[in-house]
Order: sequence, then C-alpha cells, then structure tokens
Amino acid sequence: MEKTAEFYVVKRGDTLSKIAVMYHVTLDQILEWNPQIANPDVIRPGQRIRVAAPETQGEYEPFPGADFFQSSVTSPVIEAMGYRLIEEGCSAYADGPDSQWSEADRKSYSNWQQKLGFRGQDADGTPGRKSWERLHVPAVYE
Repeated sequence: MEKTAEFYVVKRGDTLSKIAVMYHVTLDQILEWNPQIANPDVIRPGQRIRVAAPETQGEYEPFPGADFFQSSVTSPVIEAMGYRLIEEGCSAYADGPDSQWSEADRKSYSNWQQKLGFRGQDADGTPGRKSWERLHVPAVYE
C-alpha cells in the first residue's frame, strides 16, 4: 500500500532515514524538500516533514493579507503556518496549531517576528508580507 500524504508528523524514535523508507523516497529527497532541517540527525516529535515533492503550483503559500488573520477565519493555511512556527522554534501553542486563528497563533507569530529582528509594532503577531515570505509556509491545496 503506497502512502500519498505530503507531510509526516515526527513521532518519538523516528529518524529521517526511517521516514524516507516508509514513504519510498531517498534521504536526499527528504532533505531537499525540507530546507529548514539544518542537521539531518536532529528531528523532534511533532515536527512536520515533507515526504513528497511540492506541487508545481507553487511551493509556498502567498501572503494572504493582514486582514486574513482574525479569529473569525478558519483555514488550513493557518494550521500550516503554525507548524512552520513550531519548526522555527517560535511556538506559544499549548496543544499545537489548528485551522482557526487564535491568540496562540498571534503569540507564536510575534516570536517569529522577533526572531527576524522586528521590534515594537512590527512584532505584534499580525503577519506582514516580509515576515510571511521568510517563514516559507508550505502551499496548501484545498
């Protein structure tokens, strides 16, 4: 039975080599598709790993505009953003991200903005184009 998922969530005891075998890809492909992995020997439970080549429509989500990030918005783009923030070490999530914009998303995104060197109002947790484009949120195909 062939797996068709684009991402795999790391579990305790996983290695990139084991994940590559599980998805019938090479370790080099996993590393190519996951440029955020600085050391292939260090992965964490909960980390999302791309296990299939990105589709050609575009590898990353385009900036949806600051008005998109409100508590009334529910979208898989928000969840994908949350997992990228976790991968970047910017998490303020108690239970992990979901598809509805929340205070935990805002705090996590503020951590990302601060990591990039933004300060004051530029690090208020509302995504802006510059910080969004540097986060490289994987494209979500709804």
